[in-house]
Amino acid sequence: MSSITNVKFLAQINFDPNAQVKFSNGENIRLLATINGIQKCVPLDPANSDYSEIMRQVEAGTLVIQPADEPDTP
Repeated sequence: MSSITNVKFLAQINFDPNAQVKFSNGENIRLLATINGIQKCVPLDPANSDYSEIMRQVEAGTLVIQPADEPDTP
């Protein structure tokens, strides 16, 4: 079994270089997790083994996914 910690959503961010303010549209596009001591991006895909294990642990109540950080403003 993988050791999974520090799981949080990553949200899509407006990367338009001309935008005055960076913002999240609120859409979670992947997870950021520490798996066996290595920080990884995990796609929101049930066919992905890391994602499946994260969701199994969430459903078992042994892991919590934190919300995405708000983007920094310039």
